[in-house]
Order: sequence, then structure tokens, then C-alpha cells
Amino acid sequence: MTVILQVDFPSQGPFGEEMSQTYQQLAESINQEDGILWKIWTENSSTQEAGGIYLFDNQANAEKYLNMHTARLQSFGIDNIRGKIFEVNNPLSTINQADFLNP
Repeated sequence: MTVILQVDFPSQGPFGEEMSQTYQQLAESINQEDGILWKIWTENSSTQEAGGIYLFDNQANAEKYLNMHTARLQSFGIDNIRGKIFEVNNPLSTINQADFLNP
């Protein structure tokens, strides 16, 4: 069963194009994580927050990534990291154009 991992945390940037350039290699490396299907990068410069929405192939891989990512962010001095994992309801999501969930 696919799961969504939602992560957000306080961030002073970079944002926008600078964020894209700064984290390009990190974005490429995320594709190598066990069970990752995709990630949407999120940012809000007004509220000084960043994070992402991830789709994983199962709960165990999402938990593994969340633990690793939380430790990485903490090593950068980032606190107040929020991570939540949700099961995906594929039939309802498909009604709302999430056709990629059903191969």
C-alpha cells in the first residue's frame, strides 16, 4: 500500500530559484532512497517554512526515510521538524486525477 510522507520544518531559506540550485544534488540523491516513488518540494518564504510531500511504496520505507531525514536536518541545527505518514486511499484519489496510483 502506498503512503504519503509529509514533512515540514522552519527554514530561513534559500527559497525559489536559489533553493533549486542549492539542493539539486540532494534532489537527485533522493531518487535513490528505498521505496521512493516521487517527491514534491514545498516552500513558503513568507512563513519561513520548507519541506516536502513524498510518495513511498510502503510504510516501512517511509519511516526509514523520515528517521534518516530528521537526523540529517537536526545535524544542520534545524528543530521543530514535523513528519506525518498517511495511507493513500487509491480509489478516491484516482477520482481526483491521481491516476498514477493505479498502473
